[in-house]
Amino acid sequence: MSEPSLSHPLHVIGGGLAGCEAAWQAARAGLSVVLHEMRPAQKTAAHETDQLAELVCSNSLRSDDHQTNAVGLLHEEMRRAGSLIMQAADRHRLPAGTALAVDRHGFSAEIQATLESLPNVTISREAVDAIPPADWQDVIIATGPLTSDALAARIGALTEETALAFFDAIAPVIYT
Repeated sequence: MSEPSLSHPLHVIGGGLAGCEAAWQAARAGLSVVLHEMRPAQKTAAHETDQLAELVCSNSLRSDDHQTNAVGLLHEEMRRAGSLIMQAADRHRLPAGTALAVDRHGFSAEIQATLESLPNVTISREAVDAIPPADWQDVIIATGPLTSDALAARIGALTEETALAFFDAIAPVIYT
């Protein structure tokens, strides 16, 4: 792996699955990371805890069959990339046929403990309700369908979108 090139921290906004995985992968590459999570300072109707990577709709990460299902294939690719999410999911797996269901509390607790243990990751527990300031330089916004109303409004204004589409907490959304 090449040496990291950032002389400043990478800011990751959102402590869900995508934000935690982004922080993990960047930290593994040697970057300093600030992971911003709005909870517990700002709660949502869906969350029950202040844990990072809390699964809110279901304890299922959908199919884990990498031979016949695209989601299962993505799981396998993530495993091969050293995914923290998949490591925790595999350790906290529950019987569910070909689905990847997990003990949601053990799953999120492991992810949070792992990220907290990394010397180059800082977890900041405050809401980021505006487009990040220019001095942050490198930012990943990974807030997903539970984005705060204030940040969603600012993203909409920045992108000149009249409506942002968030589906549910299990559907991946990719904008290109």
